[in-house]
Amino acid sequence: KETAKIYVCGVTVYDDAHIGHARTIVIFDTLRRFIESKGINVDFIQNFTDVDDKIIKKANESGISTELVSKKYIDDYFVEFDTLNIKRATQHPKATEHIPDMINLISDLMAKNIAYTTKNGVYFSVSKFSDYGKLSKKNIEELESGARTEVDESKENPLDFALWKFSDSKPSWNSPWGNGRPGWHIECSAMSIKYLGESFDIHGGGRDLIFPHHENEIAQSESFTGKPFAKIWMHAGMITINGEKMSKSIGNVKTLSHVLENWGPNIIRLFCLSGHYSKPIDYTEKLLMENLIKWRQLETCYYELRLADNTNELAGVENGILDSRERFDNALESDFNTSLALTEFFNMVKMINGLAAEEKITKNLANTALPTIEYMLDVLGLNVIKATDNEIESVFELIQKRDELR
Repeated sequence: KETAKIYVCGVTVYDDAHIGHARTIVIFDTLRRFIESKGINVDFIQNFTDVDDKIIKKANESGISTELVSKKYIDDYFVEFDTLNIKRATQHPKATEHIPDMINLISDLMAKNIAYTTKNGVYFSVSKFSDYGKLSKKNIEELESGARTEVDESKENPLDFALWKFSDSKPSWNSPWGNGRPGWHIECSAMSIKYLGESFDIHGGGRDLIFPHHENEIAQSESFTGKPFAKIWMHAGMITINGEKMSKSIGNVKTLSHVLENWGPNIIRLFCLSGHYSKPIDYTEKLLMENLIKWRQLETCYYELRLADNTNELAGVENGILDSRERFDNALESDFNTSLALTEFFNMVKMINGLAAEEKITKNLANTALPTIEYMLDVLGLNVIKATDNEIESVFELIQKRDELR
């Protein structure tokens, strides 16, 4: 059986996950579900960055160890993302568990003379990798002139980046060059190569990671293996809040726990998939409300189909349903256009609800439509509350009574 290998850069665990993280993770979860629906295995690796300056800062502020800080946020992560109906990755490697792999990778780059040490750490020499800039489409001259003069004057080139940072304060590990901790970029190279091999299918993450994180991953990984790193790079667009960038200083960060409490997992997933994955989307109550209304229409449609008992024949409608399924798949096959796929999905729902309003839902139609809707819900990671037929009956009776009383 074919296997697709996917690596997604996960969160740095120093704070609550927010709607921006959720969007990236929902996009790749949906991609994985779509690939699996075609009978292909997915080896899905998503890491946790659990060693980082921000984690150290948080630990110092809270007076607890960095291990406890990252443990708390990893535990919270699973609670929230399980609620969001995100399938667990094949592996969720933690950076701190892979220090030997990173040291091995850095040693190789040192031996090849692609990395060098300074008084502050071990650095990757960007000038030794001729393809530097190929992902972000930037050339080295432009980058050099735009590079801020780094605090570190000991680097040979302002663009050179840290593979290992010397430090005696905790957390720190022994290395052949001195005590310290890994640079951020080396972590993802070491973990992706360990679990997926030297070349794999898709590498994903948020758009903000293209430069420098993913650019640097390519440089060090391809220098290490001598092979192309990832075949396809996919980057999820950012989320703005009422047109503004989400930031702590403005105080407009929407945490995932907050939006889940207010809107629930289905609406959040629909919202995250409502625009093309690579483009930004704006978080507004209006857009969430629109998704909520569509979701209500879907639930009505689903329950109507479940209760179908009309045995008359309605020519041609089943074909319309199968066409919708094909168009839904085609949209996802075409640069993973979830926005178009959702349009196809809700057009089909509208058509079925139109037939329901005319009492024209037949058993045959339901037998074609229900599996199609179940398939689409599964790919999109959405969950209709699976009521029994009796429960659905009583809900519909209540609705009818209410309409009569009106």
